[in-house]
Amino acid sequence: MEIRNKHCVITGAGRGLGRQIALELLARGAIVHACDLGLDSLHELAQHAASGQLTCSACDVSSEQSVQDFFAGLPSVDVLINNAGITRDGLLVKNKNGVISTMSLDDFQQVLQVNLTGVFLCGRAAAARMTEASGGVIINISSVSRSGNYGQTNYSAAKAGVDAMTVTWSKELARFHIRCAAIAPGYLQTEMTAAIRPEILEKITAQVPLRRLGKMQEIADTVCFIIGNDFVNGKILEIDGGLRI
Repeated sequence: MEIRNKHCVITGAGRGLGRQIALELLARGAIVHACDLGLDSLHELAQHAASGQLTCSACDVSSEQSVQDFFAGLPSVDVLINNAGITRDGLLVKNKNGVISTMSLDDFQQVLQVNLTGVFLCGRAAAARMTEASGGVIINISSVSRSGNYGQTNYSAAKAGVDAMTVTWSKELARFHIRCAAIAPGYLQTEMTAAIRPEILEKITAQVPLRRLGKMQEIADTVCFIIGNDFVNGKILEIDGGLRI
């Protein structure tokens, strides 16, 4: 699929990876429909993309009504990038001479509601529009944590679910000329990792065979590769510097 003049929807586009993907698609001539929990978070994206074809909307991906209203207002949907996500990290059980704490049900459910249910709601809405058009592409942002990660019971479970939905959709929707794939990034250079203490960041980087963190641009490039390659379907691309070798 050619990117130029295609209607590309990006969730969680107000900062970090979502914003980087939005800017890259705008640079390649896409018509970008960016959404985030609030319009304030999209202000910086709008400033950087003054010359592109961009619309910004508030959307709570965990709310069925909010997602339905957002997609109903779009003129067309050619590409969906399910990027919105949150973390609520913590050990399942913390025990130090007795149980100190456990992961709360609220923290578990909040992460699944945004990171898994949100992907389902947006994917369903986009696919419904795409089946009535000439096809499309759905890209889900997964994570290296999909295989399980210390302190991330909720996040890992959600991302594993995202991967399963990705493969399922690739099989169900192919007859409508809709492709679905996912990207599982490793550790990236983000605002969050920039705040990590140097000694801890060094330990994180040492786990990566390439001995560096990934760049958000490298994930944005992968998004464009998936859109542009019409034979990519049902795959989860691990862009992690070899972390999962």
